[in-house]
Amino acid sequence: MSLNKYVPEITSASLKATSPDYESLVRFLIEPFLESPNSLSVDCEDSNSNGRVWIRLAFEGTDKGRVFGRGGRNIQAIRTLIKAIGQAAGQSVYLDIYEGSPPASHREMNSGRNRTKRSSPKRLSTPKLAPRFRSQSNNDH
Repeated sequence: MSLNKYVPEITSASLKATSPDYESLVRFLIEPFLESPNSLSVDCEDSNSNGRVWIRLAFEGTDKGRVFGRGGRNIQAIRTLIKAIGQAAGQSVYLDIYEGSPPASHREMNSGRNRTKRSSPKRLSTPKLAPRFRSQSNNDH
């Protein structure tokens, strides 16, 4: 007799059917670090054709140290969590952080709706790439 008989099983196929709510997730993870949570601005751009999601967030520069944490530990943990959720959903997720308001999404810039010139916000961080390790051969010993 199984104790988890009535718990539905979550598979990666069921996660791929629906895209996670990245905006709510990022707000949940970032807002506790901010002195004024109302200053947080989150923009998610989902490219269904190639399975990529760009998350752009911006907040006041005074909260930068608290969000990033000592040595960037906080933001790296948030990135790791978002990437893991994205992988479970079959997506590649990229997180960009800006000071001020995030730039307009690529679609808005191309659609012609956003004709006003904006000063580009300062990018605080870029997504980190995983380190590449050289394969060790028998000659290295």
